[in-house]
Amino acid sequence: MAMGSDEEPGAAVPLVRLNHVSFQCASVEESAAFYQRVLGFQLVKRPASLDPRGAWLHGYGMGIHLLQRGSDDPDAPPVARPPAAIDPKGNHISFQHTLFGDGMVQCADMGLMKARLGDMRLEFVAARVRDGETVVEQLFFHDPDGNMIEICDCEKLPVVPLAGVAAAGGLPDLWARVARDVHA
Repeated sequence: MAMGSDEEPGAAVPLVRLNHVSFQCASVEESAAFYQRVLGFQLVKRPASLDPRGAWLHGYGMGIHLLQRGSDDPDAPPVARPPAAIDPKGNHISFQHTLFGDGMVQCADMGLMKARLGDMRLEFVAARVRDGETVVEQLFFHDPDGNMIEICDCEKLPVVPLAGVAAAGGLPDLWARVARDVHA
């Protein structure tokens, strides 16, 4: 469909999964070490044609691409450190935490995750999402460049499509429900 066309859009672009996220870094080395040590990602080979001031990591079926901030501008100002406060409502990337053992999925142990983050001396904020009897625990923290990361036991919360929303071209009145739930 051409830009500016009055035709209705066709089917959505066929996607398979999230391939990678990309972050600019003050120090690619520091950030790569963080993602390896804290989240268990592994460094993987990058194409030789790319700027050498970067790193690719892979894990859990997805990649993280790190790019040296200012690599195209040697006079770029220094990068600010993470904000003082961790805001769970801010932009973030989320990883689902589930323990595996004996070939069976076991319950996620968010207490163990809190202890591990504490042992690594990472500041984090714990939050909970409730939906009826279901409680999802979340842990939020920053990487060395201030990008927020969430670890959650989100598999507890089923993904339920909102019927007819896509056809109607918008969202249902979600805000009124959220306001009532928050102030109840």
